[in-house]
Amino acid sequence: MSTIQRRSLLKALPFVPALSRSVVQAQDADPVHSFQLEARQEWVTLGGRAALAFAYSQRVPGPALEVNPGERVVVDFRNALPEATNLHFHGLHIPATGSADNIMIRVGSGAAQTYDFTLPANHPGGTFWYHPHVHGAAARQVSRGLAGPIIVRGALDRIPEIAAAPEALFFLQDFAVSANGQFSEPGMMARMNGREGSLITVNGAANPVFNVQDQGWLRLRMVNASASRYYHVRLDQHTFHVIAADGGATASPVEMEDLLLAPGERIEVMILGNRPAGDYVFWNMPYNRGGGNNAQRPILLASLRYEGTAENPWTLPGQLVEIDLLPSPTMKRSFRLGQRMMNFTINGRAFSESRIDTRVNLDSVEDWEFVNATGMDHPIHIHTNPFQVLGPNGNPIPVWKDTVNIRAHSTQTLRVAFRDFEGVSPYHCHILDHEDLGMMGTVGIGRIA
Repeated sequence: MSTIQRRSLLKALPFVPALSRSVVQAQDADPVHSFQLEARQEWVTLGGRAALAFAYSQRVPGPALEVNPGERVVVDFRNALPEATNLHFHGLHIPATGSADNIMIRVGSGAAQTYDFTLPANHPGGTFWYHPHVHGAAARQVSRGLAGPIIVRGALDRIPEIAAAPEALFFLQDFAVSANGQFSEPGMMARMNGREGSLITVNGAANPVFNVQDQGWLRLRMVNASASRYYHVRLDQHTFHVIAADGGATASPVEMEDLLLAPGERIEVMILGNRPAGDYVFWNMPYNRGGGNNAQRPILLASLRYEGTAENPWTLPGQLVEIDLLPSPTMKRSFRLGQRMMNFTINGRAFSESRIDTRVNLDSVEDWEFVNATGMDHPIHIHTNPFQVLGPNGNPIPVWKDTVNIRAHSTQTLRVAFRDFEGVSPYHCHILDHEDLGMMGTVGIGRIA
Protein backbone atom coordinates (compact mmCIF):
# COMPACT_ATOMS: atom_id res chain seq x y z
CA MET A 1 0.00 0.00 0.00
CA SER A 2 1.43 3.38 -0.97
CA THR A 3 1.85 6.28 1.45
CA ILE A 4 -0.89 8.18 -0.38
CA GLN A 5 -3.26 5.22 -0.08
CA ARG A 6 -2.50 4.90 3.64
CA ARG A 7 -3.32 8.54 4.21
CA SER A 8 -6.53 8.17 2.21
CA LEU A 9 -7.57 5.17 4.31
CA LEU A 10 -7.15 6.73 7.73
CA LYS A 11 -7.97 10.26 6.73
CA ALA A 12 -21.19 5.50 36.54
CA LEU A 13 -19.05 2.60 36.95
CA PRO A 14 -15.40 2.09 37.84
CA PHE A 15 -13.17 2.38 34.82
CA VAL A 16 -11.90 -0.99 33.61
CA PRO A 17 -9.75 -0.51 30.50
CA ALA A 18 -8.95 -4.16 29.78
CA LEU A 19 -11.34 -5.94 27.44
CA SER A 20 -12.01 -9.50 28.48
CA ARG A 21 -12.00 -12.03 25.68
CA SER A 22 -14.91 -13.78 27.31
CA VAL A 23 -17.30 -10.89 27.96
CA VAL A 24 -19.99 -13.29 26.79
CA GLN A 25 -19.07 -16.92 26.17
CA ALA A 26 -21.44 -19.07 24.12
CA GLN A 27 -21.55 -22.80 24.80
CA ASP A 28 -20.27 -24.94 21.94
CA ALA A 29 -23.63 -26.72 21.71
CA ASP A 30 -25.62 -23.51 21.85
CA PRO A 31 -24.69 -20.96 19.15
CA VAL A 32 -27.12 -18.35 20.47
CA HIS A 33 -25.81 -15.28 22.27
CA SER A 34 -28.52 -13.70 24.41
CA PHE A 35 -28.12 -10.23 25.87
CA GLN A 36 -30.35 -8.03 27.96
CA LEU A 37 -30.14 -4.25 27.60
CA GLU A 38 -32.15 -1.54 29.27
CA ALA A 39 -32.02 2.14 28.36
CA ARG A 40 -32.74 4.34 31.37
CA GLN A 41 -31.98 7.81 32.69
CA GLU A 42 -29.50 7.16 35.50
CA TRP A 43 -27.11 8.94 37.81
CA VAL A 44 -23.72 7.66 36.71
CA THR A 45 -20.13 8.77 37.08
CA LEU A 46 -18.67 10.45 34.00
CA GLY A 47 -15.12 11.69 34.12
CA GLY A 48 -15.18 11.59 37.92
CA ARG A 49 -18.38 13.60 38.34
CA ALA A 50 -22.03 12.64 38.82
CA ALA A 51 -24.24 13.05 35.77
CA LEU A 52 -27.89 12.30 35.05
CA ALA A 53 -27.17 10.48 31.80
CA PHE A 54 -28.94 8.13 29.45
CA ALA A 55 -27.34 4.73 30.13
CA TYR A 56 -27.49 1.18 28.86
CA SER A 57 -27.85 -1.28 31.75
CA GLN A 58 -26.63 1.37 34.21
CA ARG A 59 -23.37 1.93 32.29
CA VAL A 60 -21.84 4.64 30.15
CA PRO A 61 -20.59 3.33 27.84
CA GLY A 62 -22.88 0.33 27.72
CA PRO A 63 -21.71 -3.25 28.22
CA ALA A 64 -19.56 -4.89 25.54
CA LEU A 65 -21.35 -7.46 23.39
CA GLU A 66 -18.95 -10.09 22.11
CA VAL A 67 -20.02 -12.54 19.40
CA ASN A 68 -18.63 -14.79 16.68
CA PRO A 69 -19.47 -15.17 12.98
CA GLY A 70 -22.29 -17.63 12.34
CA GLU A 71 -23.91 -17.11 15.73
CA ARG A 72 -27.46 -16.04 16.34
CA VAL A 73 -27.74 -12.91 18.46
CA VAL A 74 -30.82 -12.14 20.56
CA VAL A 75 -30.99 -8.79 22.35
CA ASP A 76 -33.91 -8.33 24.74
CA PHE A 77 -34.18 -4.56 24.90
CA ARG A 78 -36.32 -2.53 27.29
CA ASN A 79 -36.83 1.22 27.06
CA ALA A 80 -37.17 2.91 30.46
CA LEU A 81 -36.38 6.35 29.05
CA PRO A 82 -39.04 9.09 29.05
CA GLU A 83 -39.02 9.04 25.21
CA ALA A 84 -38.95 6.60 22.29
CA THR A 85 -35.65 5.04 21.26
CA ASN A 86 -34.29 2.02 19.37
CA LEU A 87 -31.03 0.20 18.57
CA HIS A 88 -28.70 0.37 15.58
CA PHE A 89 -25.89 -2.18 15.28
CA HIS A 90 -23.35 0.07 13.60
CA GLY A 91 -21.22 -1.66 10.98
CA LEU A 92 -22.70 -5.17 11.24
CA HIS A 93 -23.57 -6.87 7.95
CA ILE A 94 -27.08 -7.97 8.93
CA PRO A 95 -30.57 -7.25 7.52
CA ALA A 96 -31.99 -3.75 7.82
CA THR A 97 -35.46 -5.25 8.06
CA GLY A 98 -37.61 -7.16 10.54
CA SER A 99 -36.14 -7.36 14.04
CA ALA A 100 -32.50 -7.08 12.95
CA ASP A 101 -30.88 -3.67 12.23
CA ASN A 102 -34.17 -1.95 11.50
CA ILE A 103 -33.93 1.72 12.43
CA MET A 104 -37.60 2.26 11.56
CA ILE A 105 -38.54 0.39 14.75
CA ARG A 106 -39.68 2.76 17.49
CA VAL A 107 -39.56 1.42 21.04
CA GLY A 108 -41.84 3.63 23.10
CA SER A 109 -41.24 4.66 26.68
CA GLY A 110 -41.88 1.64 28.90
CA ALA A 111 -41.98 -0.75 25.95
CA ALA A 112 -39.73 -3.67 25.01
CA GLN A 113 -38.34 -5.03 21.76
CA THR A 114 -36.44 -8.20 20.92
CA TYR A 115 -33.74 -7.80 18.28
CA ASP A 116 -32.94 -11.15 16.68
CA PHE A 117 -30.44 -11.80 13.88
CA THR A 118 -27.71 -14.19 12.79
CA LEU A 119 -24.24 -13.01 11.80
CA PRO A 120 -23.19 -14.48 8.44
CA ALA A 121 -20.64 -17.27 8.82
CA ASN A 122 -18.18 -15.20 6.75
CA HIS A 123 -18.75 -11.98 8.73
CA PRO A 124 -15.39 -10.26 9.27
CA GLY A 125 -14.08 -9.82 12.77
CA GLY A 126 -13.77 -6.28 14.02
CA THR A 127 -14.85 -3.52 16.39
CA PHE A 128 -18.42 -2.34 15.96
CA TRP A 129 -20.86 -0.52 18.24
CA TYR A 130 -24.53 -0.02 19.06
CA HIS A 131 -26.44 3.20 19.62
CA PRO A 132 -29.94 4.69 19.13
CA HIS A 133 -31.07 5.77 15.67
CA VAL A 134 -34.47 7.45 16.07
CA HIS A 135 -34.57 10.17 13.42
CA GLY A 136 -34.68 13.59 15.09
CA ALA A 137 -33.39 12.29 18.43
CA ALA A 138 -30.19 10.41 17.54
CA ALA A 139 -27.79 13.24 18.42
CA ARG A 140 -29.47 14.00 21.75
CA GLN A 141 -29.61 10.39 22.88
CA VAL A 142 -26.04 9.51 21.84
CA SER A 143 -24.63 12.70 23.35
CA ARG A 144 -26.28 11.84 26.67
CA GLY A 145 -24.53 8.48 26.87
CA LEU A 146 -26.30 5.83 24.79
CA ALA A 147 -23.53 3.87 23.08
CA GLY A 148 -21.71 0.58 23.61
CA PRO A 149 -19.13 -1.64 21.88
CA ILE A 150 -19.63 -4.82 19.87
CA ILE A 151 -16.68 -7.17 19.36
CA VAL A 152 -16.80 -9.75 16.57
CA ARG A 153 -13.95 -12.24 16.80
CA GLY A 154 -12.31 -13.22 13.52
CA ALA A 155 -9.15 -14.03 11.61
CA LEU A 156 -7.17 -11.17 13.15
CA ASP A 157 -7.73 -12.59 16.64
CA ARG A 158 -6.23 -15.92 15.56
CA ILE A 159 -2.88 -14.45 14.50
CA PRO A 160 -0.51 -15.51 17.33
CA GLU A 161 1.30 -12.16 17.55
CA ILE A 162 -2.02 -10.29 17.82
CA ALA A 163 -3.61 -12.80 20.18
CA ALA A 164 -0.63 -12.63 22.55
CA ALA A 165 -1.10 -8.91 23.27
CA PRO A 166 -3.35 -7.58 26.04
CA GLU A 167 -6.22 -5.65 24.52
CA ALA A 168 -8.40 -2.81 25.73
CA LEU A 169 -11.21 -0.57 24.56
CA PHE A 170 -10.60 3.11 23.90
CA PHE A 171 -14.22 4.28 23.71
CA LEU A 172 -14.40 8.02 23.09
CA GLN A 173 -17.41 10.13 24.09
CA ASP A 174 -18.02 13.79 24.91
CA PHE A 175 -20.73 15.38 27.05
CA ALA A 176 -22.25 18.80 27.69
CA VAL A 177 -23.00 18.38 31.40
CA SER A 178 -23.17 21.06 34.06
CA ALA A 179 -21.54 21.07 37.51
CA ASN A 180 -24.81 19.78 39.02
CA GLY A 181 -24.91 16.83 36.61
CA GLN A 182 -27.59 18.11 34.24
CA PHE A 183 -27.31 17.90 30.46
CA SER A 184 -28.00 20.91 28.29
CA GLU A 185 -29.54 20.89 24.84
CA PRO A 186 -27.75 23.08 22.26
CA GLY A 187 -29.33 25.88 20.26
CA MET A 188 -29.92 25.68 16.53
CA MET A 189 -26.54 27.13 15.56
CA ALA A 190 -24.71 24.52 17.65
CA ARG A 191 -26.85 21.81 16.07
CA MET A 192 -26.03 23.11 12.61
CA ASN A 193 -22.33 22.97 13.45
CA GLY A 194 -22.70 19.64 15.25
CA ARG A 195 -22.80 19.65 19.05
CA GLU A 196 -19.65 19.13 21.11
CA GLY A 197 -19.41 18.78 24.88
CA SER A 198 -16.55 20.09 27.00
CA LEU A 199 -16.23 16.84 29.00
CA ILE A 200 -14.34 14.18 27.03
CA THR A 201 -14.11 10.66 28.41
CA VAL A 202 -12.42 7.41 27.43
CA ASN A 203 -14.45 4.43 28.66
CA GLY A 204 -16.42 6.87 30.82
CA ALA A 205 -13.31 8.17 32.63
CA ALA A 206 -11.20 11.31 32.43
CA ASN A 207 -7.53 10.57 31.71
CA PRO A 208 -7.64 6.80 32.31
CA VAL A 209 -4.34 4.90 32.39
CA PHE A 210 -3.52 2.07 29.99
CA ASN A 211 -0.61 -0.23 30.82
CA VAL A 212 2.05 -1.61 28.49
CA GLN A 213 5.09 -3.75 29.24
CA ASP A 214 8.56 -2.70 28.26
CA GLN A 215 9.20 -4.38 24.87
CA GLY A 216 5.61 -5.64 24.91
CA TRP A 217 2.55 -4.76 22.84
CA LEU A 218 -0.87 -3.32 23.68
CA ARG A 219 -3.87 -3.67 21.36
CA LEU A 220 -6.38 -0.83 21.49
CA ARG A 221 -9.85 -0.93 19.93
CA MET A 222 -10.60 2.77 19.39
CA VAL A 223 -14.20 3.90 18.83
CA ASN A 224 -15.45 7.42 18.15
CA ALA A 225 -18.87 7.28 19.82
CA SER A 226 -19.36 11.05 19.96
CA ALA A 227 -22.31 12.67 18.23
CA SER A 228 -20.16 15.20 16.35
CA ARG A 229 -16.64 15.55 17.75
CA TYR A 230 -13.62 14.43 15.73
CA TYR A 231 -10.60 12.93 17.47
CA HIS A 232 -7.13 13.60 16.07
CA VAL A 233 -5.15 11.29 18.33
CA ARG A 234 -1.42 11.36 18.99
CA LEU A 235 0.63 9.50 21.64
CA ASP A 236 3.80 11.08 23.01
CA GLN A 237 6.94 9.44 21.56
CA HIS A 238 5.05 6.44 20.16
CA THR A 239 3.62 5.45 16.81
CA PHE A 240 0.44 3.53 16.10
CA HIS A 241 0.53 0.27 14.13
CA VAL A 242 -2.92 0.17 12.54
CA ILE A 243 -4.25 -3.38 12.15
CA ALA A 244 -7.96 -2.75 11.47
CA ALA A 245 -10.35 0.01 10.50
CA ASP A 246 -14.16 -0.08 10.81
CA GLY A 247 -15.26 -3.38 9.28
CA GLY A 248 -12.14 -5.48 9.51
CA ALA A 249 -8.41 -5.97 9.39
CA THR A 250 -5.95 -4.19 7.16
CA ALA A 251 -3.93 -6.38 4.80
CA SER A 252 -0.77 -5.47 6.72
CA PRO A 253 0.13 -3.23 9.69
CA VAL A 254 0.27 0.46 8.80
CA GLU A 255 2.53 2.60 11.02
CA MET A 256 1.20 6.11 11.64
CA GLU A 257 2.18 9.08 13.79
CA ASP A 258 -1.41 10.14 14.46
CA LEU A 259 -4.98 9.05 13.77
CA LEU A 260 -8.12 10.88 12.70
CA LEU A 261 -11.39 9.34 13.86
CA ALA A 262 -14.54 10.96 12.52
CA PRO A 263 -17.80 10.25 14.37
CA GLY A 264 -18.73 6.60 13.95
CA GLU A 265 -15.27 5.42 12.85
CA ARG A 266 -13.21 2.73 14.57
CA ILE A 267 -9.50 1.95 14.37
CA GLU A 268 -7.60 -0.92 15.97
CA VAL A 269 -3.96 -0.27 16.75
CA MET A 270 -0.99 -2.02 18.28
CA ILE A 271 1.38 0.02 20.46
CA LEU A 272 4.92 -1.18 21.17
CA GLY A 273 6.44 -0.37 24.55
CA ASN A 274 9.86 0.68 23.26
CA ARG A 275 10.48 3.90 25.20
CA PRO A 276 11.97 4.60 28.63
CA ALA A 277 9.67 3.63 31.49
CA GLY A 278 7.23 6.33 32.50
CA ASP A 279 3.86 7.86 31.59
CA TYR A 280 3.00 9.10 28.10
CA VAL A 281 -0.04 11.11 27.06
CA PHE A 282 -2.68 10.43 24.40
CA TRP A 283 -3.59 13.86 23.00
CA ASN A 284 -6.53 15.04 20.95
CA MET A 285 -4.72 17.38 18.57
CA PRO A 286 -6.34 20.40 16.89
CA TYR A 287 -8.37 19.63 13.80
CA ASN A 288 -10.51 22.00 11.74
CA ARG A 289 -13.66 20.21 10.59
CA GLY A 290 -15.31 23.47 9.51
CA GLY A 291 -18.39 25.23 10.79
CA GLY A 292 -16.46 27.02 13.51
CA ASN A 293 -15.33 23.77 15.14
CA ASN A 294 -11.59 24.35 15.14
CA ALA A 295 -9.91 23.36 18.40
CA GLN A 296 -6.89 25.56 19.10
CA ARG A 297 -5.05 23.46 21.68
CA PRO A 298 -4.33 19.80 22.40
CA ILE A 299 -6.68 18.08 24.86
CA LEU A 300 -5.52 15.29 27.17
CA LEU A 301 -7.42 12.04 26.58
CA ALA A 302 -5.60 9.28 28.46
CA SER A 303 -2.17 8.07 29.54
CA LEU A 304 0.06 5.11 28.70
CA ARG A 305 2.06 3.73 31.62
CA TYR A 306 4.92 1.23 31.49
CA GLU A 307 4.51 -1.65 33.92
CA GLY A 308 6.78 -4.69 33.90
CA THR A 309 8.86 -6.17 31.11
CA ALA A 310 7.79 -8.57 28.39
CA GLU A 311 9.37 -12.00 28.81
CA ASN A 312 9.30 -12.88 25.11
CA PRO A 313 9.38 -9.82 22.82
CA TRP A 314 8.06 -10.29 19.30
CA THR A 315 7.45 -8.35 16.11
CA LEU A 316 4.24 -7.96 14.15
CA PRO A 317 3.86 -10.05 10.99
CA GLY A 318 4.12 -8.19 7.71
CA GLN A 319 0.92 -9.79 6.41
CA LEU A 320 -2.30 -9.94 8.42
CA VAL A 321 -5.19 -11.08 6.21
CA GLU A 322 -6.02 -11.33 2.53
CA ILE A 323 -8.56 -8.80 1.30
CA ASP A 324 -10.33 -9.28 -2.01
CA LEU A 325 -10.72 -6.03 -3.93
CA LEU A 326 -14.20 -5.34 -5.24
CA PRO A 327 -14.62 -5.72 -9.03
CA SER A 328 -15.48 -2.92 -11.43
CA PRO A 329 -18.90 -1.38 -10.79
CA THR A 330 -22.03 -1.92 -12.84
CA MET A 331 -23.32 1.54 -11.97
CA LYS A 332 -21.89 4.90 -10.92
CA ARG A 333 -23.93 7.41 -8.93
CA SER A 334 -23.28 10.85 -7.49
CA PHE A 335 -24.52 12.23 -4.17
CA ARG A 336 -24.20 15.94 -3.45
CA LEU A 337 -24.01 16.91 0.23
CA GLY A 338 -25.60 20.31 0.74
CA GLN A 339 -27.18 22.74 3.16
CA ARG A 340 -30.45 24.63 2.81
CA MET A 341 -31.53 27.09 5.47
CA MET A 342 -31.81 25.03 8.68
CA ASN A 343 -31.61 21.68 6.94
CA PHE A 344 -28.92 19.49 5.46
CA THR A 345 -29.56 17.66 2.22
CA ILE A 346 -28.38 14.91 -0.11
CA ASN A 347 -28.99 15.73 -3.76
CA GLY A 348 -31.08 18.71 -2.69
CA ARG A 349 -33.53 16.73 -0.55
CA ALA A 350 -33.86 16.34 3.21
CA PHE A 351 -34.67 12.90 4.59
CA SER A 352 -38.17 11.46 4.41
CA GLU A 353 -39.14 8.09 5.87
CA SER A 354 -41.81 7.72 3.16
CA ARG A 355 -39.34 7.94 0.27
CA ILE A 356 -36.78 5.55 -1.21
CA ASP A 357 -34.05 7.71 -2.71
CA THR A 358 -31.95 5.11 -4.53
CA ARG A 359 -32.76 1.63 -5.86
CA VAL A 360 -30.02 -0.94 -6.48
CA ASN A 361 -29.82 -4.56 -7.56
CA LEU A 362 -29.00 -7.20 -4.99
CA ASP A 363 -25.52 -8.67 -5.64
CA SER A 364 -24.45 -5.64 -7.68
CA VAL A 365 -21.34 -3.49 -7.17
CA GLU A 366 -21.64 0.28 -7.55
CA ASP A 367 -19.41 3.33 -7.26
CA TRP A 368 -20.94 6.06 -5.13
CA GLU A 369 -19.34 9.47 -5.52
CA PHE A 370 -19.98 11.87 -2.64
CA VAL A 371 -19.49 15.55 -3.48
CA ASN A 372 -19.27 17.74 -0.40
CA ALA A 373 -20.45 21.18 -1.45
CA THR A 374 -20.45 22.57 2.09
CA GLY A 375 -17.81 24.32 4.19
CA MET A 376 -17.58 21.56 6.81
CA ASP A 377 -16.60 17.90 6.88
CA HIS A 378 -19.28 15.19 6.70
CA PRO A 379 -18.53 11.58 7.74
CA ILE A 380 -20.72 9.36 5.57
CA HIS A 381 -21.97 6.07 7.02
CA ILE A 382 -23.64 3.38 4.90
CA HIS A 383 -25.70 0.80 6.79
CA THR A 384 -25.75 -2.95 6.07
CA ASN A 385 -23.07 -3.17 3.37
CA PRO A 386 -19.44 -2.17 3.92
CA PHE A 387 -17.44 -0.56 1.14
CA GLN A 388 -13.94 0.08 -0.12
CA VAL A 389 -12.70 3.64 -0.59
CA LEU A 390 -11.15 4.45 -3.96
CA GLY A 391 -7.64 5.85 -3.70
CA PRO A 392 -6.13 8.67 -5.80
CA ASN A 393 -5.27 6.14 -8.53
CA GLY A 394 -8.91 5.10 -8.85
CA ASN A 395 -8.37 1.65 -7.35
CA PRO A 396 -10.01 0.45 -4.13
CA ILE A 397 -7.94 0.55 -0.96
CA PRO A 398 -7.79 -2.95 0.56
CA VAL A 399 -9.74 -2.53 3.78
CA TRP A 400 -13.45 -2.65 4.56
CA LYS A 401 -15.05 0.57 5.80
CA ASP A 402 -18.56 1.64 6.73
CA THR A 403 -17.87 5.29 7.64
CA VAL A 404 -15.57 7.69 5.80
CA ASN A 405 -14.90 11.38 6.24
CA ILE A 406 -15.66 13.63 3.25
CA ARG A 407 -13.66 16.81 3.72
CA ALA A 408 -15.24 20.21 3.08
CA HIS A 409 -15.35 21.09 -0.64
CA SER A 410 -13.98 17.70 -1.66
CA THR A 411 -15.12 14.55 -3.45
CA GLN A 412 -14.66 10.90 -2.46
CA THR A 413 -15.78 7.74 -4.24
CA LEU A 414 -16.82 4.55 -2.45
CA ARG A 415 -17.19 1.11 -4.06
CA VAL A 416 -20.13 -0.72 -2.48
CA ALA A 417 -21.18 -4.36 -2.85
CA PHE A 418 -24.87 -4.91 -2.09
CA ARG A 419 -24.83 -8.49 -0.86
CA ASP A 420 -27.04 -11.00 0.95
CA PHE A 421 -29.93 -8.83 2.16
CA GLU A 422 -32.87 -7.17 0.44
CA GLY A 423 -34.74 -4.25 1.96
CA VAL A 424 -34.48 -0.53 2.63
CA SER A 425 -31.31 0.69 4.31
CA PRO A 426 -30.10 4.24 5.12
CA TYR A 427 -26.94 6.21 4.37
CA HIS A 428 -26.24 9.45 6.17
CA CYS A 429 -23.85 11.92 7.74
CA HIS A 430 -22.64 10.63 11.11
CA ILE A 431 -22.47 14.08 12.62
CA LEU A 432 -25.75 13.05 14.15
CA ASP A 433 -27.22 16.55 14.32
CA HIS A 434 -26.77 16.71 10.54
CA GLU A 435 -28.55 13.37 10.14
CA ASP A 436 -31.37 14.59 12.41
CA LEU A 437 -31.60 17.76 10.31
CA GLY A 438 -31.98 15.90 7.04
CA MET A 439 -28.64 14.62 5.67
CA MET A 440 -29.85 11.05 5.24
CA GLY A 441 -31.19 9.00 2.35
CA THR A 442 -32.42 5.47 1.81
CA VAL A 443 -31.41 2.75 -0.62
CA GLY A 444 -33.83 0.05 -1.66
CA ILE A 445 -31.95 -3.20 -2.30
CA GLY A 446 -33.71 -5.88 -4.35
CA ARG A 447 -33.94 -7.66 -7.69
CA ILE A 448 -34.98 -4.87 -10.04
CA ALA A 449 -33.29 -5.84 -13.31
